[in-house]
Amino acid sequence: SHLIELPSCEIHRLGEIADLVTSVRLSRIRKEKLALAMKNEGYIPKLLQLFQVCESVKNTEGLHLLFDIVRGILYLDKTILFEVMFSDECILDVVGCLEYDPCLAQPGWHREFLTKTTKLQEVIPVRDPELRQKIRQISRAQYIHTIIMPNPSDFEAGFLSTLNSFISSSKEEILQALQKDEEFLPEVFAQLTNEATAGEQQWELMKFFKEFCAFSFTLPEKRDEFLQTLAKLGFLPTLEMLMGMDDLQVRSAATDILSYLVEFSPATVQQFVMQEAQQSENDTQLITEVIEQIICSPNPEFGGDNQLTEILCALIDPEKMLAVASNLEIFEFLDIFYGRYIHVLTAPLLADPSEEWYEIVLFFFFFVQLMALLFLVDNYQTAEILASVLELLSFCVERHKYHMKIFIIKKDLLRRTLVLMKSKHKFLALCALRFMRRIIGLKDELYYHYITLGNLFEPVVNAVLDNRNKCNLLKSASMELFEFIQKEDIQFLIAHIVENFSDALESVKYIHTFQVLKTKYEQEKYQQNEKLN
Repeated sequence: SHLIELPSCEIHRLGEIADLVTSVRLSRIRKEKLALAMKNEGYIPKLLQLFQVCESVKNTEGLHLLFDIVRGILYLDKTILFEVMFSDECILDVVGCLEYDPCLAQPGWHREFLTKTTKLQEVIPVRDPELRQKIRQISRAQYIHTIIMPNPSDFEAGFLSTLNSFISSSKEEILQALQKDEEFLPEVFAQLTNEATAGEQQWELMKFFKEFCAFSFTLPEKRDEFLQTLAKLGFLPTLEMLMGMDDLQVRSAATDILSYLVEFSPATVQQFVMQEAQQSENDTQLITEVIEQIICSPNPEFGGDNQLTEILCALIDPEKMLAVASNLEIFEFLDIFYGRYIHVLTAPLLADPSEEWYEIVLFFFFFVQLMALLFLVDNYQTAEILASVLELLSFCVERHKYHMKIFIIKKDLLRRTLVLMKSKHKFLALCALRFMRRIIGLKDELYYHYITLGNLFEPVVNAVLDNRNKCNLLKSASMELFEFIQKEDIQFLIAHIVENFSDALESVKYIHTFQVLKTKYEQEKYQQNEKLN
C-alpha cells in the first residue's frame, strides 16, 4: 500500500518531522509504513547531517527537535532502522542527538563516554573481525536502550520489544560464534586455572565467563550443547578450584555460576558431586567448598549465605537426585555425606562451649587469624551463620529422615541447638525452636523418647515463662509447638509436659493450650485406670 510521504529533510521542517514521528506511535501499520519510507529514502543519514549543522551553529531549538525525532525513530522499534542507526557511520551522531534532551539543563556526554571512557575490553582476543564488529554494535545498542529507557515500566518496555529482541538475538549469535571457536573457551579455562594469571585479569575473566554462562543457560535449545562443551573442558573441577580461592570477587562469581548451573541443570552438578564423593577420600571437594563458605562467611547478612544454602540443599536433596541415580546409590551417597561432610557443617554447634566455635572451624580451613578477627568484631555475624546452619539441618531432618535421626541422637544435637534459645538474637532462638518443631512434626516415637529422656522441653517452657508478659514471635512459635502436640494428641509428649512442667506453667493459666493439655492428660490417665480396673 502507499507509504507515508516524508517532509523534506531541512532545518525549518524539523518540527513537522517531529510531529510526524510522534503521531504514528500508537498505530502499528503507520509505524511500519514510516519505517519503510525512512529506510527507502535513506532518511536517517540525512537527519544526522542536519544534526551536525545544528550543533556547529549551536541551534538549540533544532537540537531539541532532533532529540525528539531520533528518540521517536527508536520507538518505532523496527530492525531495518536499528541496523542503520547502530552502524559505525551513524552511531555517534545518533548518540549525539540523544545528548540534547530538552529536560536537561546541560547536554549529556554520551559520545565522550562511548569513545573515550568505555573501551571494548578483550579478556581473550577475538580473532574474527565480523564478530568483533557485532560485539561493538550490541554494546552500543544496550547503551542506547539504557539512555532512552533507564527504568522502564512493563507498559513502556512493550514499546521496545523489537529492540530487546534485537539485542537478545545478537547476543545469541555472538555466543554461538564463540562456542564454535575451538580455541576461545579452552583459552579462557587455561587462563582461569593458570597460577600466573594476575588477580585483576582473573577477575575480568570471571566477569566475562559469568555473563557468558548466565545468558547461555537461558537458551533452552542451546543449553545441552553448551553443557557438553563445558564438560569436555573440565568445567566443574575448575569451578571447584575457583570457589576455594582467596579472592572474594572471584569466589563470589564462581558461586553465582554454580547457582545458575544448579538452577538450570541440577542433574549435572549432582552427578558430579556423587561421583566425586565415591571416588575421592580427601575433603577438598565441591560440597566441602560450599559448606566452608557458609560457615566462614565474613558477611552473611548480605545474602551470600542464602545463595549457598540453596545450592547445598539442591545438591543433597534425594528427590532431585532420582533423575541421575537409583535409590541404592542415593542411600550410599547419604552414607558418605553423613560420614564425611556433616561434621563440618555442624562444627559450630558441636564445638566445646568453652572454646570459640569459629576458631576451631577456621583452623580447619587455614583461615584462623583473619576470620577470628572478623567474628570477634561483631557477634551478630556468628548468629547469622548459626541460623544458616540450623536452616540446613532442618532441611536434613525432613529429607534425610533415617540418617539425620541417627546423627541427632548420637551427637545429642538437639540439646546443643536448644542452648541457642537463650541467644540475645531472637531470630537465632526462633531457628533453634523451628529445628525442634521439624523433629516433632515427623511424629517419630524414637525422637519422642530422645526428647523426653533428655528433658529437652525445658528450654521451650523457659522461653514461654520468660516471655509471658510479652507479645513476640518467640512466644507465638513456642505456643504453636504446644498446640501442635495438643491437636495431634501425642499422648507420650503430653504426659511428659504435664508431669514435669505443670507447676511451672501454673503462672500462665490464662493460656488455654496448657489447660487443654492438662485435661487431655487427666482423661488419658482416667481411661488407663478404667482399663486396669
